[in-house]
This record gives sequence, C-alpha cells and structure tokens, in this order.
Amino acid sequence: MSVADAFDAVAGSYDAARRRLVPCFDDFYGAAVEVAAPPLRAALAEGRTPEVLDLGAGTGLLSLLLTAAVPGVRTTLVDAAPGMLAVATGQLTARGVAHRVVAADLTDPLPAGRYDAVVSALAIHHLDDDAKRELYRRAGQALAPGGVFVNAEQVAGPTPALDRRYDEVWTARITELGSDAEEIAAARRRMRHDRPATVAAQCAWLEAAGLVDVDCFFKQWRFAVFGGHRH
Repeated sequence: MSVADAFDAVAGSYDAARRRLVPCFDDFYGAAVEVAAPPLRAALAEGRTPEVLDLGAGTGLLSLLLTAAVPGVRTTLVDAAPGMLAVATGQLTARGVAHRVVAADLTDPLPAGRYDAVVSALAIHHLDDDAKRELYRRAGQALAPGGVFVNAEQVAGPTPALDRRYDEVWTARITELGSDAEEIAAARRRMRHDRPATVAAQCAWLEAAGLVDVDCFFKQWRFAVFGGHRH
C-alpha cells in the first residue's frame, strides 16, 4: 500500500484522532501558525492577498488554522491522496477560504507561483533524505522575498536510544489521551512509511537551500516545528 492509499483509507476519521495521536497538538500547530503568520500579515498590510503553499496538506488542517489566524489568505494545497484533498476542499469551502487543490506527489514540481509562506505538517517525513533536501531547495525557490518556510514535523531522535525514548513517551501519552489498541496499531501501520530525520540535519539542509534565520521554534519529543526565511 502506498503512502497516499494509507492516508486515503482514513481520510474521513483522520482529523478526529489528531488530538490523541499528536499529544502536543495545540502547541505544535500553534507554533507553526505563529511562525508562518508574520509575512502573511505583511502581505495584507501591503494591500495584496497572501499566498500559502501547503505541502502534503492532507485534510487541510494546517491551512484551516492559518486562514483562521490570518483571514484573507489564499492557499494552494498539494497532496497525493485524493480522498484527503476531498475532505480539505469540503472544509475550506464551508469556511469560505479561497483555495485550490493540486493532486501531486511531493517529489513532483511544485505549483508555479511565489508564496509568502510554504508550510507542511506531518508529511515530509515520508520522503527519503535526498528527496527531503531537494524539496527544501524547491520550497525555498518558491518563496517570495521575505517569505517563510515552516515544517511542523515528526522527527528522529539524534541517537538510537533517544529515538526509542521518543517512541516510549509517545505511546504512553496517546494511551493516556484515549487511543485504544486498534487506533495505535493503525497508526503504527501508517508509520511503516515514515523516514524521519533529525532536527539538526533538516535545519542544515534548509540553510544549504539558502534560507536564513533557520531555527527549531518548538520541540516536544518527536514533534518539532522548524523553518527559515528567504532574503
């Protein structure tokens, strides 16, 4: 089963499980929105529509949070799973958010345009490291001057022992939050597609892609928010 198939299979129930499977949900997504918002607000102050590119957008959760924080944004959602994009379309349309969806893999060319923010949540870790580096390069090129790239991501521990500890903590927390054995098993089946990298490696790749002010803005065990700006 492909990554797209795995996520299409849970498109209808995906968002309902987020607050259990991402134990730091509010801080994690909140940090991503905080980092992405300033150039979007600056675009509005200049009298133009802020443009967002959401990579591996899934059900549109991050785009919905961004457009709630900065009304007036136009977002382009890219995902290889048509079922997830259908959910995103329904949610964005219901909220009157200007958007377009593009069914494509993250290794495909990015939709043409210059974006004030390129964002992603829990998607890029499905790529191998070479593909991550190449996507970061292309994402940086897609940014307008002063634009921001933000990745809210599942990351690897810097050592095998820490990586194991990340998983122990995650399993304990999601169990406390109400995930049952079936939900955990389904999540682990999807995680077979995961190829996470460390925060340090990915920040180095962003700098190599030409981004500045690169930093990790939030981290709680395996969940991290990092990114940088284009000059």
